[in-house]
Amino acid sequence: MKRKTMTTLATLAFGLSAGTALAQDCPADLPLIDEGKLTMSINATIPPKQYISEEGEIIGLHRDMGDEIAKRLCLEPVYQNVDFAVQIPGLDADRWDMINTGLYFTDERAGFMQLVPYSVNALALIAADGNPLGIEGPEDLAGKRVGVEIAGFEERKINGINDEQVAKGLESMDIRVFNTYGETFLALGAGQIEAVFAGDAIGKYYQERGKFTMAVTGLFPGTPGAFAFDEPVLAQAVADALNAMKADGTFDAMLDGYGVTKIEVWDRWPGEFTYFYTGD
Repeated sequence: MKRKTMTTLATLAFGLSAGTALAQDCPADLPLIDEGKLTMSINATIPPKQYISEEGEIIGLHRDMGDEIAKRLCLEPVYQNVDFAVQIPGLDADRWDMINTGLYFTDERAGFMQLVPYSVNALALIAADGNPLGIEGPEDLAGKRVGVEIAGFEERKINGINDEQVAKGLESMDIRVFNTYGETFLALGAGQIEAVFAGDAIGKYYQERGKFTMAVTGLFPGTPGAFAFDEPVLAQAVADALNAMKADGTFDAMLDGYGVTKIEVWDRWPGEFTYFYTGD
């Protein structure tokens, strides 16, 4: 499907009416599925990065970043809250312009879509309150029921860890996948699983609510979170917006406010925001 293209006139009109950047700073002719709008998929089940407030609104770091990026591109932000498993197929099918859900960067993914890394993730093992099983590392999960969200980096990673441990003679984990992390933590609270494998920020959020304990933190640091695109012109426009946010302090303040590690510590960080793509 060929995407619609935003005209210069429409870009300038939206930028002026929304009180965003000056008209001359608004990029023209961006390939978008809906003129004048930046449509983003998001999986609002991962607090504090993206979740639903008591008022029913999408809130969190990725909402804040998406709103700011759209503003700097003189576009209206639009969010499609969908399960993680459909986000990459939906991008390929032109259902949205951009994946804004903290997609884990991998070279494999950079082979078929443009990725703009912006933060660094670490993973955690979260146990029931007080860590009653005394979990100190992945080996303590041998023979245990472990929950993870379906189809993401975490699911692949825990399966890889399990394969390595089984090869060493340890008992296999009973890995159970859930549609959302909300469902995963409900299962942990109900005793249906014995640990959750998730991002540090997710574990911290639930621990602060007094229901769970981060048994192990800082696992496998260094994997970036990224925005994803299938249009290089749009990917670079978003990267340019992030560079402007970095230059005026908005980017650092936003990530520091959520306790998220910035991309500079990644050993492949090129010194400025750009997109990675190795496909044809």
